[in-house]
Amino acid sequence: MAAESDTRTWQRFDRRRRIGRAALGLAAAAVAVGSWLYLSMDLQYIATAPREMADLFERMVPPNLGYTDAIVGPLIETIHIAVVGTILAVIVSLPVAFMAAENTTPNRFTYWLGKLIVTVSRSVHVIIWALIFVVVFGPGAFAGMVAIGIRSIGFVGKLLGEEIEEIDFAQVEAVRATGANGLQTLLYGIAPQILPAFVGVSVYRWDINVRGATILGFVGAGGIGVPLFAAIDSFQWRSVSTILIAILLIVFVSEGVSAYARKKVR
Repeated sequence: MAAESDTRTWQRFDRRRRIGRAALGLAAAAVAVGSWLYLSMDLQYIATAPREMADLFERMVPPNLGYTDAIVGPLIETIHIAVVGTILAVIVSLPVAFMAAENTTPNRFTYWLGKLIVTVSRSVHVIIWALIFVVVFGPGAFAGMVAIGIRSIGFVGKLLGEEIEEIDFAQVEAVRATGANGLQTLLYGIAPQILPAFVGVSVYRWDINVRGATILGFVGAGGIGVPLFAAIDSFQWRSVSTILIAILLIVFVSEGVSAYARKKVR
């Protein structure tokens, strides 16, 4: 007697999950369409955009190379804002990371306090932080440095806290078993395991901060953004072109340094 043929077909998801995924896709599409309709976007200028871009490009070429001397100082100031702001963030983010990691936080209060600091820092854009600190400290590089630092605490603290939660705690217990105190346990049981991630995250954040520091001058927080805003406001497009080229070169250099440093600590 011949065996009956097996007519069953394999499917990755059952009927319930397929319906759920389809409903989720429809909901996402509805949100996208609703957002588009709510914004009432006017598309009539798309047709003229290429002509306007070409006209702006003609105004920016050739760059005003004679303007280079005027932007060297603000450009160096931008790099310093990023460097000092990153150092500030790294120093402050270390205790925050240990508070926000479940396996190293002293208690639930410190855990949620660490999470709160990380969330508040990351939720507010650097420009908004800069606006706040310009009011508090006055315009200049100090306000920009503090804004960069405060914005970066959440980024570094979150990633470092997640790295701490992934450590091999058996090594920590082994160090404690030798009679090590809390500081020694931190230095010899935890720090060696998170050091590569710590260096990599810090350098990566510095790379991001170099780019972020270039726009802080728009709100009076120092750096290359100050002459850039002045040049745009006075329609000096050739000077704008010079500043954009300088910013691009600095970003390229910071990207190279960041990639090299992260490669060394892997």
